[in-house]
Amino acid sequence: MRAPRLLSLPWLAATASLLSLALGPASALTAEDLPAATSWYFHADFDEMRDSPAGRDLVGWIEQEVFAEIREETGVDLSEELDRLTAYSTDGAGAVMVMDGRFSRQTRDKALAAAAMAHRFETLKSAGKTYYHVVGDGEHRGDNIEISGIDNEFFFSFDVPGKLVLAAQKAQIEEMLANGGKVTGARSHDGALFVLTAERALVQAGMNTDSFDGDDDGGFDSNILRNTRQLAVMIADMAGNIAIEARLHATEPEMAESLASIVRGLIALQAFSEDMDPELSRFLQGTRVDVDGEQLSISVALAPGDLRAMLDEA
Repeated sequence: MRAPRLLSLPWLAATASLLSLALGPASALTAEDLPAATSWYFHADFDEMRDSPAGRDLVGWIEQEVFAEIREETGVDLSEELDRLTAYSTDGAGAVMVMDGRFSRQTRDKALAAAAMAHRFETLKSAGKTYYHVVGDGEHRGDNIEISGIDNEFFFSFDVPGKLVLAAQKAQIEEMLANGGKVTGARSHDGALFVLTAERALVQAGMNTDSFDGDDDGGFDSNILRNTRQLAVMIADMAGNIAIEARLHATEPEMAESLASIVRGLIALQAFSEDMDPELSRFLQGTRVDVDGEQLSISVALAPGDLRAMLDEA
């Protein structure tokens, strides 16, 4: 299985790539919210970003770079309607995505009109709710949206109040419709992905690297993934600053130390380059690298303005 593009990069690239894309009320994702055999997850709380002084620059960048393009191409203004987004994929079952928001009738009509133009379109019922089955013609006409686990066929529904639910398989969406759009988490279990969390988490993501091929990654990227079992990333509001944390679970303690040395060396090489932007230089110089057994943690706190400047340069 191939890694979703926004989760396939190491810690530095991930902080920017994550932003190119709920399980309940406005709260952070936890490990207990994920089903067993989850291979990757992504959670973004746009509502929290709008209410967070540190997060406003972040959501402003997303609205400018992501939502504006969607609005131009589809006429749907997600900046006004989308509160939270959670996506995950389980081994063998494909991906599920839940969008929480206030979806207008106009948005629903446009989504259905676009789906009806697919190669195959069906209207189905389950648990007293309507959902739709869409099958494409096998031709990819663009790659602006790429979700590992959802390819040429998917199911979706607006019939859970305040949610748009999308799934790769019929059994998945029927379970979601029966549970009111809620995901059945597996709590603690062997091989569970770890989740970084905070009181004001804005973006959370993670992956089990054993589930993915690294064919598209080169050099530093592939070395990180090849020697890592799990990767988790979080962006949060910490006392008015943007906190970015990445945690890698290496294959063995010695490998964690080696990866830490590589990261420290790259930071040292890049941080004092005369050609580097001041914002990125401050980012690198403020980065902390810690090792605890097989776990490598990389963290940094940024002023909101520095993050926006970095994203604008990305």
